[in-house]
Amino acid sequence: MSPHLIMHPIKDVFLMRLPGICCCSRDLSEQIKKVTKDVHVRAESTELMLSFQRGQVTLQQYKLLLCSLYEIYLALEEEMDRNCDHPSVAPIYFPAELARLATIEKDLEFFFGPDWREKIVVPAATERYCHRIRQIGQENPEYLIAHAYTRYLGDLSGGQVLGRIAQKSMKLGGSEGLSFFAFPGVSSPNLFKRLYRSRMNSVELTEEQRSAVLQEALGAFEFNIQVFEDLQKMLNVTENKPGVGTPRSRPATTLQVGGSMIQTNPLFRMVLGLCLALATVSIGLYAL
Repeated sequence: MSPHLIMHPIKDVFLMRLPGICCCSRDLSEQIKKVTKDVHVRAESTELMLSFQRGQVTLQQYKLLLCSLYEIYLALEEEMDRNCDHPSVAPIYFPAELARLATIEKDLEFFFGPDWREKIVVPAATERYCHRIRQIGQENPEYLIAHAYTRYLGDLSGGQVLGRIAQKSMKLGGSEGLSFFAFPGVSSPNLFKRLYRSRMNSVELTEEQRSAVLQEALGAFEFNIQVFEDLQKMLNVTENKPGVGTPRSRPATTLQVGGSMIQTNPLFRMVLGLCLALATVSIGLYAL
């Protein structure tokens, strides 16, 4: 755990000490980059992400990742839409260029079929992440800056590379199933990212609000890392159970993680650990 972060085990409240958050630049984007440097390295340096970089992405990995991304973006984009006129959200509100929910739904239907909503499975950590996004959307909309910046610019920066890796690894003949990585409304990712940072830096925040947004950016990374850790714990628990038969004979089981009950089946348990690699890259490969 980061030395600057204390996580309340029950309320999931992040209390972070941010020594030296004041840097020469007053740009919020640069301050986020400075403050999240260590946790960014932690996310990028995991064995799981390195595994993904070697091109070890399976169809089941990607399908499970899409399930969590769907829930995360459902929460984020509903809160962004609801707060689109808020003075801290309006400057960074680009639904036509950045919205991911419709693309994820398209991919889920491609992989799971028309009844894909009935097949969504996510770990408890994903639910906690979504809960936090909805909480700040209601109580502190300015904190959405941190989550939107981390997610959207991360996906925009890594989308081209990740899309090619996923397509090759899963042996997909075309672009179907990879809509998540495409941003047709953005003709130049680099120019758009510069515009986005400029808009974000223009948001007027008090010193207290600025510090809180920086804390929230750290929290966004930690929430993602918790998702990976929860998935690994779930995998370890199921693998260590005695008396396990062949994959086809194993019944579905119920696991309790973080207070939430999660239904699993043998194939789900087998690929849970593998899907961490792709998910880690999703937050690690963004250019701040």
